[in-house]
Amino acid sequence: MFRPTMAGLAAALMLSTAVSAETAMPFALDWKFEGPAAPYFVAVDKGYFAAEDLAVEISEGAGSLDAIPKVATGAFPVGFADINSLMKFLDQNPGAPVTAVMMVYDKPPFAMVGRKSLGVAAPADIMGKVLGAPPPDGAWAQFPIFAAENGIDMSQVTVEPVGFPVREPMLAEGKVAAVTGFSFSSTLNLIRLGVPEDDISVILMADHGVALYGNAVIVNTDFAKENPEKVTGFIRAVARGWKDAVADPAAAIDSLVARNPAADPALETRRLEMAIAADVLTDTVRANGMGSVDPARMEKAIAQTATVYEFTQTPDASLYFDPSYLPTDGSLMID
Repeated sequence: MFRPTMAGLAAALMLSTAVSAETAMPFALDWKFEGPAAPYFVAVDKGYFAAEDLAVEISEGAGSLDAIPKVATGAFPVGFADINSLMKFLDQNPGAPVTAVMMVYDKPPFAMVGRKSLGVAAPADIMGKVLGAPPPDGAWAQFPIFAAENGIDMSQVTVEPVGFPVREPMLAEGKVAAVTGFSFSSTLNLIRLGVPEDDISVILMADHGVALYGNAVIVNTDFAKENPEKVTGFIRAVARGWKDAVADPAAAIDSLVARNPAADPALETRRLEMAIAADVLTDTVRANGMGSVDPARMEKAIAQTATVYEFTQTPDASLYFDPSYLPTDGSLMID
């Protein structure tokens, strides 16, 4: 008969205590398990979350707006969402317990992606044509600002509400002339569908007058108040995952493919590299590290949003982003 030794019992007790000490922090992504999600899986696989005594399970999302109500209701303590959509959500749901705590896409990937062969190479080219726009899409949510900044008369644009699964296929088939989406996602999805790369026009809204931030880690504020050190630990682990992904994108994709075996490693590596180059590792992030926002730029973003969205509450940047949970130990430097 097996009889546990005292040493074995002590070891089991220590293991049990370590496991029970972990705080569950399920994380709601904005989208599917594609290249830009890889850094979070790296943080899981390399034990960065575990080192912070966190048990993190990552769930797919259905668009940039998807995670906000999940976190606001407490179904998830943390999520990943468009901060501009968060502003509108908080305006429409004053007092909702949700805010952003870590900026990830310092430069937003919002884009209008078209085909040159269908006559779309510049912003105003969409007039007189059909634009495919998924209603929950973060890029579509910001399209009115893009239109206003570029003299696009929306009365001359036929907007076709489309589902995410058919967005790029409809553009590939010529059923729409352009779509709204994240630059790295729509571009590579079109290439995968056989659209020649030189026929794709990627019109980044940030390069055409849209001065906004992008997606951020958001948190349920009730959870954060009760677990401030856990939120800081989560941010630190995420930054470590991104740092590793920047250093070796292909290795990061191995962690992604382990969760999504159907993914094309080469395609997802390129998607991740595009996100890093255009959205994450900006000059500002190289100089200052990940996570923070510039107050003056944030105020400009709010003012720009107010030109196309009528706030019912007085806009307040402190409601949309709380920097107090950011670690101060240098772990946010990623380059």
